[in-house]
Amino acid sequence: MSRLIVFNQVSADGYFTDANNDIRWAKERNRDPEFQAFVADNAKSGGTLLFGRVTYEMMKSYWPTPEAKKNDPVVAEQMNILPKVVFSKTLDEPSWNNTRLVKDGMASEVRKLKKESGPQMVIMGSGTIVSQLTNENLIDEYQFVVYPIILGKGRSMFEGVQDKLDLKLKKSRTFGNGIVLVTYETR
Repeated sequence: MSRLIVFNQVSADGYFTDANNDIRWAKERNRDPEFQAFVADNAKSGGTLLFGRVTYEMMKSYWPTPEAKKNDPVVAEQMNILPKVVFSKTLDEPSWNNTRLVKDGMASEVRKLKKESGPQMVIMGSGTIVSQLTNENLIDEYQFVVYPIILGKGRSMFEGVQDKLDLKLKKSRTFGNGIVLVTYETR
């Protein structure tokens, strides 16, 4: 069976976007060499990437560009070659390499993917998908990259989650730039 992992950046007060749906606040600390090495190694872990339309469009507007290849060559290569699934009722045709569009039945599609043997699946960003799949008890692990910043307002990736979810700490890692990676498994 394949595992489903959420890998998301959050502020210390729990928001994955600010009040304007912007994530640039996270980029300010990313130029730390230790953290960059972690991101490059993490990108090599492979798997299938799952996105909602908004995050998909944001990612495809950057990762296939010459700028991404220059700034983050390892991550750009992986983002461009890994298989991707985008869940959207409004997208007509995905244009990013190795992407499959699923218009309906997200939870049933994820159940089907989880039953297949193969690499892990990773949701990056896509807060609406995170909350919907959390409600369906389909997520196996949550990896939060916690940035030492208070936004005050923003979006929680768990808006709409209906039931309390008890998590178990799997591991944590602190980086020299103040970022903390916290990994939880579902019980």
